[in-house]
Amino acid sequence: MALLVASRQSRHNNYDRPYFTYHREHDDPSLRVNTPLQSRLTGQMTILLSRRISNQDGSFNGVLVAAIGSDYFNNFFKSFDLGEQSGISLLRNDGIVLAHSPSQNVGKDLSDTQLFRSKIKEARNGFYRVASPFDGVTKYFGYEQSADYPVIVTVAVPEEKVLADWRGNLQSDIAVAAVLLCSVILLAALLSTQFRFRMNMENALRERESRYRLLADNIADVVILLDRAGNFLYVSHSVEFVLGLDPKALLGRSCLDLVHPDDLAAVRAASARLIDRVTTQNVVFRTYRDDESVAWVEINFKLAERAEDADDKIEIVGVLRDVTQRKLMQDELTALNARLAELATTDGLTGLANRRTLDSFLTRSFAQNDKLAVLLIDIDHFKGYNDNMGHQAGDDCLKRVATVLADATINTSALSARYGGEEFAIILPDVSEADALRVADAVRLRVRALEISNPAAPRGYLSISVGVANRHAQTPNEAVLLGEADIALYEAKRRGRDCVMTHSDFERDYFSAGFSQ
Repeated sequence: MALLVASRQSRHNNYDRPYFTYHREHDDPSLRVNTPLQSRLTGQMTILLSRRISNQDGSFNGVLVAAIGSDYFNNFFKSFDLGEQSGISLLRNDGIVLAHSPSQNVGKDLSDTQLFRSKIKEARNGFYRVASPFDGVTKYFGYEQSADYPVIVTVAVPEEKVLADWRGNLQSDIAVAAVLLCSVILLAALLSTQFRFRMNMENALRERESRYRLLADNIADVVILLDRAGNFLYVSHSVEFVLGLDPKALLGRSCLDLVHPDDLAAVRAASARLIDRVTTQNVVFRTYRDDESVAWVEINFKLAERAEDADDKIEIVGVLRDVTQRKLMQDELTALNARLAELATTDGLTGLANRRTLDSFLTRSFAQNDKLAVLLIDIDHFKGYNDNMGHQAGDDCLKRVATVLADATINTSALSARYGGEEFAIILPDVSEADALRVADAVRLRVRALEISNPAAPRGYLSISVGVANRHAQTPNEAVLLGEADIALYEAKRRGRDCVMTHSDFERDYFSAGFSQ
């Protein structure tokens, strides 16, 4: 491995290299794994790990480069005897081949393969059957993505070899799988060792820079640094624009002082889940602006340990942004969705449950209750009322009748619904026929008490007819029960309207008339 600092004093000028150009033009402090290129120093294909070096004022000062020869990995891969047409690859997360044995196909772009289109998004490791992008041979392909670094290790074994071993001896299959797994683990361990060494070097350089300058890296969000007790050690100046607060006045104060009392439990719970440097927590809570108005903010935070004394120097780094507008939009969307759900179950004119809700409620009630009553209600001579009074008056009439029905079932387990046109229904779970008859007659009298004039009715006022049916041992399903209520309703209309008829009374009268004949 070679360590180079690219600057104007270097004997080999890499000013035109893509990685140098990128770091010169981008204020990106993170590590980059670059596309393999031919080294001007050694003439060999080389994998470069690069990082920008900045001056105290943030201006560009050079590039820190760690170089690993591609031959190092190629020779290492060859030490694994996986058989002919087998292959081992080291890939960058965007699909660029960093090293591959045996093809030496360094720099090839595999981003359009199945691995990057779907597999790596589904799981960080796994295996599947695929045609090799290097030689087109169908192979069983195993992969594992590094948890710490932007690289993926793959091992590919021809399908014929795998199946032949499996058919020959099951134990041989287990041995092959064990070898493949050990190979992946060894490769991952090697990469982890290599990159851990690189990270140690990076940490040593980072310590030379000011901790607070890195946190205030010219971003619009608020960057904060807390001790383990939650007291502010640093707050970026952007807090003045986001919340109107003085960053200096916040130093030494507890961050919980800014949290709305109703959100303290959520913030404390998220903080308690910070158990290692890998874990990142996200929480949305309310805080206060300088004018004491409430703002919604979102914070992402994690632990950051200093290398000199990790036990005593545990700190928390967080990035906070104002999400008040987003929260308002989410609340508005939630309210709209609730309204849409209400509209989907409610009749638009009367405000009662609609036919779909009625059918669902009836099915559920029939399954859950041995006693169940259904009332079907029809407004007498409603077509004549519409013809005489007009459709606007007809709509108003439907609303007034619906109000009576709604009042009859309010604060109960029953349901009032519009059945269709001028017909309504009331479902009464766990109600006997006698009680259902009393409800029906009370509703009929309440409608008559509205004293709505109906010129089309012989009596001169608006009235309703009601059919009542109760579930009995021979009722097979809710459709039959509804049909019995419908029969009772039409019998009530046949008998002169403005009355209540039960299906049991109809059956008794019907059979009595038949026997008398």
